[in-house]
Amino acid sequence: MYDSTRWPIDDTACVALLRWALPRLRMRWSGFRKVRRQVCKRIARRLRALGLPDVDAYRALLEADAAEWKHLDALCTIPISRFWRDRSVFDRLREEVLPALAERALASGAPAVRAWSAGCASGEEPYSLAILWRFDLAARFPALRLDVIATDVDERLLARARAGLYGTSSLKDLPPAWIDAAFTRRGPRHAIGNLLRAGIDFRRQDLREGMPEGPFHLVLCRNVAFTYFDEPLQREILARMAARIVPGGALVIGIHESLPPAEEDFVPWIPRAGIYLRATDQRPRAGRARRAAASGRRITAPPPPAPSPRDR
Repeated sequence: MYDSTRWPIDDTACVALLRWALPRLRMRWSGFRKVRRQVCKRIARRLRALGLPDVDAYRALLEADAAEWKHLDALCTIPISRFWRDRSVFDRLREEVLPALAERALASGAPAVRAWSAGCASGEEPYSLAILWRFDLAARFPALRLDVIATDVDERLLARARAGLYGTSSLKDLPPAWIDAAFTRRGPRHAIGNLLRAGIDFRRQDLREGMPEGPFHLVLCRNVAFTYFDEPLQREILARMAARIVPGGALVIGIHESLPPAEEDFVPWIPRAGIYLRATDQRPRAGRARRAAASGRRITAPPPPAPSPRDR
């Protein structure tokens, strides 16, 4: 029996449980190695709530009660979010990616750049996009708006996102001038402005079960699918994303993540920032993609094509 006054679950026992359980959730242990203590603390709280003496008893419960797997699945969700997370990524979005995608949208006659933030947690990522667009790019592209769909599996996190209230530490990476322009102080918190909320649609959705309809010019799926999910599931998700991204659109993954091997729907655009281009001519690009990824160099985005039904 574990001693709840100390480390809540023996690390060896918790790791053994996760190695056994994660494949059944279509997840992989390697993605949880560095965050296992956070997950184990949650499991310990679940044991106390259920009145179970140890991890073995919890495993027996999982084997006997299929409904408990949903609880365990929720315990394995790791929300880590802040505004402008990984500054180099947002710098590249600001300087190169979004301007190129805006030109593509204009060429296709689209009224908006459409973006999807998958695994948006408490909203910092989609609001960062909205801030970037409003205070930097909107004046360059007055004929366009930015429409963002933001999804997450956790309704509690989505409630925080819709409330739009954040502590100072969450804003520390934002350019200071934008903090003053985008937020209003409410005691110790910062409230996001109403105009920045207007173009964001928050939805509860499990990435493994469904996705919003495209087409999208930009999809951000950072530190979710390509860290925690097993490779077959990654491939399924990537194929469904590819069907929703316009050719020449962008996919952004975490800077420490990688796409499944031999992936041909996407080629590196800015590899060190985890930014990929939806291929417009995928087969001839496959070898080029692997060489670019190995070298860390960029592939220049192609010019916007003539308007097509897919871009619309």
